[in-house]
Amino acid sequence: MSELSPDAIRSFQQQRGLNVTGLIDEVTARALEESRWKLGDRSLYLRESPLIRGDDVATLQSRLTEMGFDSGRVDGIFGAQTESAVKEFQKSAGIAIDGKCGPATIISLLRLSKIVSGGLPSILRESAVQKNRGPALANKVIVLDPSGGTSESILYDIAVRTEGRLLALGASVFLTRGPHNEPSDIERISFANSSSSDLMISLHADTYQNNVAHGCATYFYGADAHGVHSVVGERFANLVQREICARTDLLNCHTHAKSWDLLRLTKAPTVQIDVGYLSNEGDLARLNRPDFRDVIAEALVIAIQRLYLATEDDAKTGTLRLSDLRSAGIRR
Repeated sequence: MSELSPDAIRSFQQQRGLNVTGLIDEVTARALEESRWKLGDRSLYLRESPLIRGDDVATLQSRLTEMGFDSGRVDGIFGAQTESAVKEFQKSAGIAIDGKCGPATIISLLRLSKIVSGGLPSILRESAVQKNRGPALANKVIVLDPSGGTSESILYDIAVRTEGRLLALGASVFLTRGPHNEPSDIERISFANSSSSDLMISLHADTYQNNVAHGCATYFYGADAHGVHSVVGERFANLVQREICARTDLLNCHTHAKSWDLLRLTKAPTVQIDVGYLSNEGDLARLNRPDFRDVIAEALVIAIQRLYLATEDDAKTGTLRLSDLRSAGIRR
């Protein structure tokens, strides 16, 4: 790894949807290790922690999914759901059912994947779950994840303002942190997964080496290297990005697919929203205003509601208000 040039590292990070720094941090080192495995290099099976990770696992998951076997999200981690999908495939292929992806299973995959296609059940299921839950927020579980650090008070305040509005709409809301604690990424992912959440929103404020960079950007799970993304996550990212930019004068820095652990490993559709740059005087001045944070909170709530509205009931970006939800019978 140490022989890689900064340009090569940056190219790899960009390809994998990681933060582009040109430096090998812990996340990049893990991604480099995972990328060296191709399907067939080793046997894949469910084992006790640490679980097997790698591009070979992601390829296996992708092929199983394309053939109609539910291996869950393509995250490159061989867990219980992947093992179950392997067993179902082995049963259908008439080979030994042991849940291990060894030579016989790989040969069958290569032979059958060209002629068997069952669609993308994980994508269809993710969209179906969203639609079947209905438009009301009363049965939704929303996890809000305000980042700490120098932006702690600003982001926590936005989360609290959003929480109040969501509670008024009947949603169940959980915050990953209080005003003075700072859980790790793994702890926040575990918290969201244990909460059986319908949606997770991570709030961040960016910084840059100069004060020119400014604006708002939203990120959702997507890995170009494996050709996968979260359908609901991408839709919500687009909704919330448009709502914030329509209601404020923040520069639209658009939505982007990333494979950060928070987006990849959280089971529910998850987005990260960078609501501005603390290193930019204009963005910082906006975020320091309580009325501006109120606008951000309302934009988040409206975007959440629009995510669950049927297309024919949806409204134009920037036009829906909380009072509209009450008159429509959606707000309690």
